[in-house]
Amino acid sequence: MSAPAPEGQPPVLAPEAVLQRLDWTVVRRLDGLLQGDYRTLFYGHGLDLADIREYQPEDDVRYIDWNVTARMNAPYVRQYHEDREITAHFLCDLSPSLDFGTVRAHKRGVLEDLVGVLARLLTRHGNRVGAILYNGTVERAIPAGGGRAQVLRVLSEIQRSPHLSHAPYTALSDLIDAAARTIRRRSLIFVVSDFFSAPGWESALGRLAMRNEVIAVRVTDPREREIPDIGWVTMTDAETGQQVQVDTHDRGFRMRFADVVARHEGSLRAAFAHAGVDLLSVSTEDSLVQALLRFAEARRLRRARH
Repeated sequence: MSAPAPEGQPPVLAPEAVLQRLDWTVVRRLDGLLQGDYRTLFYGHGLDLADIREYQPEDDVRYIDWNVTARMNAPYVRQYHEDREITAHFLCDLSPSLDFGTVRAHKRGVLEDLVGVLARLLTRHGNRVGAILYNGTVERAIPAGGGRAQVLRVLSEIQRSPHLSHAPYTALSDLIDAAARTIRRRSLIFVVSDFFSAPGWESALGRLAMRNEVIAVRVTDPREREIPDIGWVTMTDAETGQQVQVDTHDRGFRMRFADVVARHEGSLRAAFAHAGVDLLSVSTEDSLVQALLRFAEARRLRRARH
């Protein structure tokens, strides 16, 4: 049975119906297009320590073992082998800004679908998944488990998280720090958010990536990047509920908005690069299949360079 949709939101399907839809429209297509090679989606530098060797110029500096380096008086790096069994965790930002959407979907719906697809792909290959949910505060942690029932549990918990009209301004550092405290074993971690947040999450993300394989999953909407020339409109801050009227006919306003967006995009790219995490970006106008294929190809090329 479907849950009632919040005002202005698409209808909410039961988790079983969501998973059936994703199996038919996304997972089956990926099966054919990836030809079973999910390593390109889920494996970066590996999860389990295999060896330590002397540093080479093309090596990733994140994997320098400083203790061995100090003893040997020369840089050494850790090498990892790719464990066939993965424990993955989804850090889900469900704060009010994720309820925004103007094209085919709301960002929160894209988040739900993407988590469902990735969790399904992982558990179908014998891996375990868990989640930590954030909605103004860290709401709950779902311990890692396997199988279809676990995917349905994660989807159900995401749907249960309330759609808040406003909340304290998002602090992703709280979500990331909660993961660092509770996830003990080296894991594959997806940080799923639009990354509209108070500062501080950047360093927390870097610390998390030092001990885990971390992928930043950014959910966006086109209207966050460009405002159309449609006259006077009321803009609402989804986080605080504050409203302001703006004249979109004003070319100066549109230029200032574009400048703010460009600076924000640049700071995000720098933060992800500094933390050493790969970025999977998905828009409300995107096909999930195409977004995941782009990401898989980018990971494949990056691995080939190393």
